[in-house]
Amino acid sequence: MSLLWETNKRSISFGSLPKIMGILNVTPDSFSDGGSFFSTQLAVDQALKMEDEGADIIDIGGESTRPYSESVSAIAELERVLPVIKQLAGRLSIPISIDTSKASVAEAAIAAGAEIINDVTGLTGDPAMSTVALYSRVAICAMHMQGTPQTMQDHPNYDDVVGEIYGYLAERLEQMSSLGIDKSRICLDPGIGFGKTHEHNLELLRNAKRFVELGQPILVGHSRKGFIAKLIGSKSADRMAGTLGVSMVLARCGIQVLRVHDVGQTRDALTLFEASGGLV
Repeated sequence: MSLLWETNKRSISFGSLPKIMGILNVTPDSFSDGGSFFSTQLAVDQALKMEDEGADIIDIGGESTRPYSESVSAIAELERVLPVIKQLAGRLSIPISIDTSKASVAEAAIAAGAEIINDVTGLTGDPAMSTVALYSRVAICAMHMQGTPQTMQDHPNYDDVVGEIYGYLAERLEQMSSLGIDKSRICLDPGIGFGKTHEHNLELLRNAKRFVELGQPILVGHSRKGFIAKLIGSKSADRMAGTLGVSMVLARCGIQVLRVHDVGQTRDALTLFEASGGLV
């Protein structure tokens, strides 16, 4: 039986290809596109463009979680994301996700039209987040992160990175379920780049199929990240081609959601990948 990811408004079903979550950072300092869509109109236009290019979900964030980023207040975060969500809620035909670890931001975003909470702390960063998730009945993506954005890249350390993160996600799934959050609403994310070395990231990607065994939708956010530049051998190189390469491997592993910046290119690559037998 195929997996479903239930929001408060619809069911997201999964087929042979992953769903594409388009990244929309309404921030001045995100690692790849910080400042590009900082104005409300630019952000709205970009979201509509990504939908037209084939995005299945738009993930809107108002606080950078890049390594060593500075945290912002809930008020500042809301000032960035709420005008965008309000304008898009009546225009997009696809779900809006709010990328936040603050319960007050999630609650206001849901009231404005968001259907998914994407929380890099796995609903552990704010004690009120689980309550918001439970009573709003929105979908949830819970991610693994070692440390915080301010500390996560200082000294990432694991004895068994795949096993430990698998165990963490399995435990979080059971904990959220015990609070009354239905498993049909939960997606899990191993957290590429969040408290991991380049080799940790590669080990997780090599074993991506293992996370599918959790029996939940799995999201991977690898787009334009530092390990790609490391492998290419240039910090200034365009990372889109490397991102596409990883995306095709994840598609073959059965990962259900790819969180990416380059929606149109990812959609085209997936189409050709499937048509030429890549999923066999």
